[in-house]
Amino acid sequence: MASFKIGKVIIRNLFRKPATLMYPAVPRKWRELTRGHIEVRMEACILCGICAKKCPTGAITVDRGAKTWAIERMQCVQCSCCVEYCPKKCLINRNEYTAPETRKIRESFEKPAELDGI
Repeated sequence: MASFKIGKVIIRNLFRKPATLMYPAVPRKWRELTRGHIEVRMEACILCGICAKKCPTGAITVDRGAKTWAIERMQCVQCSCCVEYCPKKCLINRNEYTAPETRKIRESFEKPAELDGI
């Protein structure tokens, strides 16, 4: 009896399109609401540190003295909490993911010196 069910499934799947994408040949189309990697616009950032406090994994560090903003990409879970709580809306959640790596990535951004007085 079970062989009839399996035969029915096999015949049905012979005439359907594949359920998966042929990834390298056909790139994936990201939806608009997909959460991806975090980007920062340093010209708008005031280095308040709210994003670092709201980050549940502690992936973001803000150093006001050195005027730097840093994120550990492999520690970030793309929850978008930092984007929601940023008072200046200088954090953007892009809908493409970080490229896979075999080592931890820590990206550091420095506030330009000519924008300090703004």
